[in-house]
Amino acid sequence: MTTYSAKPADGSVWVTGASSGIGRALALKLAREGFTVHATARSEDALAELERDAKDLAGTIIAAPGDVTDASAMADIAARIDADGAGLALAVFNAGIYLPVYGETLKVSDFDKSFAVNLSGVVNCLVPALERMKRRGRGQLAIVSSVTGYGGMPTSAAYGATKAALINMAESLKFDLDKFGVRIQVINPGFVDTPATANNAFTMPALMQPEDAAARIADGLKSSSFEITFPRRFTYVLKALQFLPYPAYFGLMNAATKWKKRPLETD
Repeated sequence: MTTYSAKPADGSVWVTGASSGIGRALALKLAREGFTVHATARSEDALAELERDAKDLAGTIIAAPGDVTDASAMADIAARIDADGAGLALAVFNAGIYLPVYGETLKVSDFDKSFAVNLSGVVNCLVPALERMKRRGRGQLAIVSSVTGYGGMPTSAAYGATKAALINMAESLKFDLDKFGVRIQVINPGFVDTPATANNAFTMPALMQPEDAAARIADGLKSSSFEITFPRRFTYVLKALQFLPYPAYFGLMNAATKWKKRPLETD
């Protein structure tokens, strides 16, 4: 069976988390390729600016403001997009937050917020988008996870847990989605220079700019790959670390991040 990749003539694109970072850069990249992109984020001002920045491109960006934690609002947006032109052909669920977590100052709220946005927020968008693609017998879904979903890293107890869950979700859904013609992919970037990574308390190797990440994602969406990951010289090393016994894994991770030398956090 031929692997489906959405084209501008097939319908519209939905990108969440489009007000900054990877989401914003990807929305502009896809609009340059001629897509009609419906951009979702909480900030109406940021989306209005994004629309203006796309006005001379081959495609169009349409602001679709909303909070991904609001399931009803996301269902409404999916319905509006699907009613526009040829319908919803491609959705990239990118919205997410990174709240650094320290073992000595754990807060339930950090986990609640992370799960609500990064995990439930994806589900709130994926379900209504999939319903429409399933009826049409065609569509493409992409979930932005992270290499932190491969294995535990310092400060990522909440964020990494949500990203690991997204990887598993995409893998599990693929078995069924393949049967009715809807393609699903998972996107696992390395470190990208965004407002989220600005909070990282350790050196980030192979740090990329959002525009470079968006270009890699756009290429990956056209490929036959289930996973889109970059830069591979870094992300494949993290994959390989998962085959090590835990003493070696924790030793290498501590050495790479210099975490043992870092003083404990205090309230």
